[in-house]
Amino acid sequence: MTDIERIKKEIREAQSPYFDGDDFQYYLDKNHGNVDATIYEMLIIKSEDSTISVSGLSTQDTSAYFKRLASRYKPFNSGIMQD
Repeated sequence: MTDIERIKKEIREAQSPYFDGDDFQYYLDKNHGNVDATIYEMLIIKSEDSTISVSGLSTQDTSAYFKRLASRYKPFNSGIMQD
């Protein structure tokens, strides 16, 4: 499985398409090839309010779902502070 295939799988792109084809390589390059950081960033972007309302019909907001997925990839700043 390639990095981009893994990213697509983890961000549930098949079930909920959001990004264009070249976006995956862009965000992977932006995150210096770090797949987990790319997944985190793309899930955060995908978690923006996604409610759609047309003629009185509306879809469910999936932002909380994608934020929960993103929390699994959130980077933690751990280390030793220097004086």
